[in-house]
Amino acid sequence: MFISNAYAQATTASSPENGLLGMLPLVLMFVVLYFVMIRPQMKRQKEHKAMIEAVQKGDEVVTAGGLIGKIAKLGDNFIHLEVANGVEVQLQRSAITQVLPKGSLK
Repeated sequence: MFISNAYAQATTASSPENGLLGMLPLVLMFVVLYFVMIRPQMKRQKEHKAMIEAVQKGDEVVTAGGLIGKIAKLGDNFIHLEVANGVEVQLQRSAITQVLPKGSLK
């Protein structure tokens, strides 16, 4: 005959240990992602929330838009920021990015 018979190769049974070793890189990548990206971001959010809750009337702050001013009035969700004599801007509390040391504005 011109064509020889083809036989299937015997397969080895995959063990459960093989499956766990295959998932190990995925688990390690998630652990590294947590410690490199997720945990520091959560820490920054917690610090920002504490800073926003601690602001008081008269504090000098910088906003996300770059405005620098003194807090004139405080509300639950909004603040009134005095950017010049007699000029007040109403902003959300979350727009505050930094609290400046006293006396920074002249």
